[in-house]
Amino acid sequence: MQKISAQSQRSTRQAMTDSHFTHDHFAHCESGVMSLMLRHHGLQLSEAMVFGLAGALMFAYIPFIKLGGMPLIAYRSTPRGIIKGLQKNIGIKMKMQTFSKPEKGTAALDKLLEQGKIVGAQSSVYWLPYFPPEMQFHFNGHNLIVYGKEQEEYLISDPVFETPVRCEVTALEKARFVKGVMAPKGLLYYPEFVPDAVDFENILPKVIRKNAKIMLKTPAPIAGVRGIRALARKIIKLEKKDPRYARLFLGHIVRMQEEIGTGGAGFRFIYASFLQESGKLLGNPLLTEYSQMMTAVGDQWRDFAMLIAKSIRGKKKTELDLQAVSNKLFSVADAEKEVYKKLIRI
Repeated sequence: MQKISAQSQRSTRQAMTDSHFTHDHFAHCESGVMSLMLRHHGLQLSEAMVFGLAGALMFAYIPFIKLGGMPLIAYRSTPRGIIKGLQKNIGIKMKMQTFSKPEKGTAALDKLLEQGKIVGAQSSVYWLPYFPPEMQFHFNGHNLIVYGKEQEEYLISDPVFETPVRCEVTALEKARFVKGVMAPKGLLYYPEFVPDAVDFENILPKVIRKNAKIMLKTPAPIAGVRGIRALARKIIKLEKKDPRYARLFLGHIVRMQEEIGTGGAGFRFIYASFLQESGKLLGNPLLTEYSQMMTAVGDQWRDFAMLIAKSIRGKKKTELDLQAVSNKLFSVADAEKEVYKKLIRI
């Protein structure tokens, strides 16, 4: 994170007090933003509950969409999927705006801040100067909240940071209007209606079953459990590729899993927390059991990442054990399938 002077830190704290907005630190950007936003408007939902109610757990291996020349591997719904899922499942109404020109997007943001609103924004991690250099990469689906402005700096609540940060107007404008895959197009969003409460007893079983069905029965061979197995088969085919490319491909898998957002294991842990919280709300001990199963799945994803790291560390071709990596991913797919088979009967 960029260094902030003592005077700037005092100004930020004062601005937060004046705006009555409370920052918090979360595991993932979009679910964290929506939890913060709904709390600010009176609906107390944890990040895990936001993620689960949106039905955001997913897997997709999409070879025809590239990030840095490598295929897109997604462990959750597409960017904006959490926002759209919450609108559909719990009845919030969000105002979402994109813009054709950066100056229009900046003017709209400033006007909303003048009205006293906190505003969600989609941006590129690479062009946000408060990110440490080692974390700046070309990912255009990062979400944050802008809650104020002082002179030429926006006051930002970025949920993946422990404290609020500041960002120059020109820098945020650039981050909001980058081109490429998942281009944000200056997206701004804020709630127009937030219900007073959620009918958990009615909604939770439905969203849990629907998410499990998507993971088990999607017709797309690159999505859900079938998608995990498709990636496992791709790993075996790397034996026919140049060893350097194979290492780059495996390293890309780990980066998509562990560094972009919370990745595969992290999203499974969030969903496990959602199942545990749901079990308490519904008085259903089975959900606590399935929460433990999902936590074990997250552990397996972490083991898979560690196996890749060990496999690509060596320089010799014989040290690249693609069969072991593939077999491990097939076992992850089997473990996920067992959880969803139980959840679909909730």
